[in-house]
Amino acid sequence: MRPDPLAYLDAELDTLRTQGLYRQLRVLDGEQMAQASFDGRSVVNLSSNNYLGLTTHPLLRERAMAALRDLGVGSGSVRTIAGTMAIHVELERRLAIFKKTEAAVVFQSGFTANAGTVSAILGRDDAIISDELNHASIIDGARLSRATIKVFPHRDADAARAIVRDLPPPQRKLLITDGVFSMDGDLGALPALCDVAEEFGCIMMVDDAHASGVFGANGRGTIDHFGLHGRVDVQVGTLSKAVGALGGYVAGSRALIEFLHHRARPFLFSTSHPPAVAATCLAALDVLESEPQWIERLWENTRTFKAGLTALGFNTGISEGPITPVIVGDGALAMSLSDRLFREGVFAQGIAFPTVARDKARVRTIVTATHTPSQLQFALECFAKVGRELGIIE
Repeated sequence: MRPDPLAYLDAELDTLRTQGLYRQLRVLDGEQMAQASFDGRSVVNLSSNNYLGLTTHPLLRERAMAALRDLGVGSGSVRTIAGTMAIHVELERRLAIFKKTEAAVVFQSGFTANAGTVSAILGRDDAIISDELNHASIIDGARLSRATIKVFPHRDADAARAIVRDLPPPQRKLLITDGVFSMDGDLGALPALCDVAEEFGCIMMVDDAHASGVFGANGRGTIDHFGLHGRVDVQVGTLSKAVGALGGYVAGSRALIEFLHHRARPFLFSTSHPPAVAATCLAALDVLESEPQWIERLWENTRTFKAGLTALGFNTGISEGPITPVIVGDGALAMSLSDRLFREGVFAQGIAFPTVARDKARVRTIVTATHTPSQLQFALECFAKVGRELGIIE
């Protein structure tokens, strides 16, 4: 009998079980909502990126069904052959206007937008200066580019400047940061980093996935929030979180977008979005521009829940937005907190190494615009009960 060459993976999984870090995927039984059914249990859902509740918005449903009826279930090809549909072109036109740039291009996910762009515009002779907590898709794109990678301490623009200053002046340099960091919920040091980029002639890039639909006028992101239009060369956004659908995009100059059409491998080698997805994203842009109450409710709920956790004595770190970590330190303790909360009726996913540092394990919470005051109060009561039972708070 042939020996299993992957047998070592069982040992790795056993190690995770021993450490209390093994996780089974929780299964959503119905719609992605503020109160949802996971693994057959109705829980207050604090683990979704559905910031504005648009996954179930009536307009998005209607547009998706109309596109399905009129345009079919798929595009049938990659964009560069026969898969560029008029609805894709319209979505990109609207995104460029929304982000106040010359052009935009849609990718299959935010991950491929980051990885595909970084690896396309840089090569082995170039340098990437990256925040130490940037998203994995940025890290992978940097590795694929084969450029020299320099990492600066989190949000430390002075350290970034020192790194850039020591690089050869003629070398092409990309300075990159998340707009909102996905594990801690704090904002990147965008204004100061833009100063560094302009001082040394760097390409400035921002991954605004968790800022899209959340920060800035009508959810335009951190570039709008900080008033940095025209100072960021490459803007990455997502269609999978606050927009409620699927995909990512890059917005910038027309030359950047046309170059990505020719060199970004995820764009070149992946079938384009089903028309229903593109229609849904267009509808979401309409909602962002015409129904500001969703963002207002998101921030009202964010303030309420964050204040409640702080009053209970939990460590919520340096969060500045709807992503609010409850940091407990030990990985096994974070998983216990998550599991106990789930049994009480609250889904808040545990996060441990390697996603975060070994001593920074946490449960990660995200409130949405559609959470009700009673749901948030219930969640806080569950956090209080379980937190005291586990000795996390007094």
